[in-house]
Amino acid sequence: MNKKQCTAAAKLIEILKNQGVECIFGLPGGSAIPIFDALAQSDMKLVLTRHEQGATHMADGYARSSGKVGVALVTSGPGATNTLTGIMTAMMDSVPLVVLCGQQLTTNLGLDTFQEADVSGMSYPIVKHSFLVKDPEELPSIINQAFHIAGTGRPGPVIVDLPKDVTSAYIDEDTSGEFSLPGYSIRKEGDPKAIKEAADMISSAEKPILLIGHGAVISGASREVKAIVEKMQIPVCNTLLGKGCFPESHDLNLGMPGMHGTAYANMALCESDLIISVGSRWDDRIAGSPSDFLPQAKKIHIDIDPVEINKTVKVDCAIIGDAKSVLDSLYGYLEKGNTQRWVKLIRRLKREYPLKYKKEGKLRAQHVIEEMSRLTKGEAIVTTDVGQHQMWAAQFFKTEHSRHFLSSGGAGTMGFGFPAAIGAQLANPGKTVVAVVGDGGFQMTLPELSTAVNEKLPIKILLINNNYLGMVRQWQHMFYDNRLSGVDLVGNPDFIKLASAYGCKGFRVKRSADVRKVLNAALEYNDGPCIIDAEVEKYDNVFPMVPSGAGLDKMLLSMPRKKLEKPKGGT
Repeated sequence: MNKKQCTAAAKLIEILKNQGVECIFGLPGGSAIPIFDALAQSDMKLVLTRHEQGATHMADGYARSSGKVGVALVTSGPGATNTLTGIMTAMMDSVPLVVLCGQQLTTNLGLDTFQEADVSGMSYPIVKHSFLVKDPEELPSIINQAFHIAGTGRPGPVIVDLPKDVTSAYIDEDTSGEFSLPGYSIRKEGDPKAIKEAADMISSAEKPILLIGHGAVISGASREVKAIVEKMQIPVCNTLLGKGCFPESHDLNLGMPGMHGTAYANMALCESDLIISVGSRWDDRIAGSPSDFLPQAKKIHIDIDPVEINKTVKVDCAIIGDAKSVLDSLYGYLEKGNTQRWVKLIRRLKREYPLKYKKEGKLRAQHVIEEMSRLTKGEAIVTTDVGQHQMWAAQFFKTEHSRHFLSSGGAGTMGFGFPAAIGAQLANPGKTVVAVVGDGGFQMTLPELSTAVNEKLPIKILLINNNYLGMVRQWQHMFYDNRLSGVDLVGNPDFIKLASAYGCKGFRVKRSADVRKVLNAALEYNDGPCIIDAEVEKYDNVFPMVPSGAGLDKMLLSMPRKKLEKPKGGT
């Protein structure tokens, strides 16, 4: 070995440090040993997970809550394929990840050798980009490219497939890793002509409304959103992933619209004459039937990704660019209109159609979530799984800041919430992190309790335990004559004993009167993770509800007495 040479794996770790990576979430295996060996000789933090899916969700939670690129490291074959759900989750929600996969020797590729899988080929539909490195000398440049692609423009996951002979090879220690991507360009500034057109539309609108999506969160546009809202007196609603970009305590905040949005947000959209979508992709849970989505309202769409323009909903004005930059430019063109009557109507709708739930009888999930929100004062970072508890968390867990509400929006990945909380807690060691999970999704990734215990992370796992796959049960109840099929989670473990087995603190709450006391005790416990097993009413349904594929004007505020038709939309 030449004195100025090092292994490609050692160079990889050096580049990760140069990229600002502080920790890696991973699980080793034969093809990845050279990388783990290099890792052992560095001061880079490795968070050893119990499953590769958990590693990608942790990297995801780390990235969403910090704005940095999350990194996962796994081995070849099943180790790599186990990451695909986490990668799809990140792709659907525009989360910057770099997933490093060990791979068989380059000479063995395509020969069905042990733990060989074409993970690059499998990943193409669910990544922003995928690399298979065959030349060790190219590895430094490719790793830098991977970070650049993952973290710029519309963020997304990038896979780097690393054959064992590549990472074991010796390369020039001084290789710079420079790169050029002439075909990859990002348009940050919006077209001034389109911005002026949008400003004229907003200034003359009588019933405008802002729809804030994840793109606004990613760009850090909170300040710009608030400035426009307060100057123009425009009410704001947010998508599930846009939650927190605009403070939910603000008088003009309407919360989330759509399938399980607030009644007043849906009613306001139905009354509006102009919708300004900022970093939102008009997803099907809001648009319902895109072809006839709120025809009375003109639509402006601000998005960094030109692919999203007119993809589902036809718009009257499109501005391609970074949300923060575009809103900053837009502000200067805006002239305050007259929205007094509109704001008065909004306030009346909020008074007359508040979120509500039954207070009598058994413990209600909404009560537990609302109380945790009240105790943490909108300052906690909240992660959720997917299902009824996710929608109740969106409704009742109020959020005041960007990057404080993390949920699997597009993919709807059960098992996301808890490992995402591990990543978020590691990225934000001084913050209270609450993982709101259901008993179904939690059991999909609960072995990561070992990871949280080993790292002594004070995560509050708020388990909404109704012994059902609740959202599926709700649909079967409402649209399939209550023929319940495959939703009763008979055989659930005793979650307090389970927590104890992992060395984790457990709390249980069954009565409404005990909620505050138990949650306070959990919030005061900071020696490691704790589970709060909230045994709640089994048969509650989430309302409001807009049946899938229907317009917002078909919203149900409670269970109707007449039989419902099967929804025309998807899920």
